[in-house]
Amino acid sequence: MLLAVDHVQLAAPPGSEDALRAYYAGVLGMTEIPKPPVLAARGGCWFEAGHVQLHLGIERAFRPAKKAHPGLRVTGIEAYAARLEALGAPVTWDDNLPGHLRFYSEDPVGNRLEFLEPAP
Repeated sequence: MLLAVDHVQLAAPPGSEDALRAYYAGVLGMTEIPKPPVLAARGGCWFEAGHVQLHLGIERAFRPAKKAHPGLRVTGIEAYAARLEALGAPVTWDDNLPGHLRFYSEDPVGNRLEFLEPAP
């Protein structure tokens, strides 16, 4: 029986860890968590916020995920979007999900991310 999603993994190109840290920790406000040593040797980085974990794994033949994406639930979505924009991240609002406020953004390597909050 499935219980929960443990984490979502996205791919990133070799050598992108510093840009990923700047975005996921600096822009999104997540905390970097240590990878087990055997996995850390492969590169990449892991982040968490509350019960949400995103793992960024290195892929030599990297292509950003333009359609597939994690959907991240936030509170205070307007202020969160303003924070992302102020820190240079793109924000594209979308009103096609009834009962929700949502926008899309991209990480520094081009992976798509969705941010959503139930509408008041």
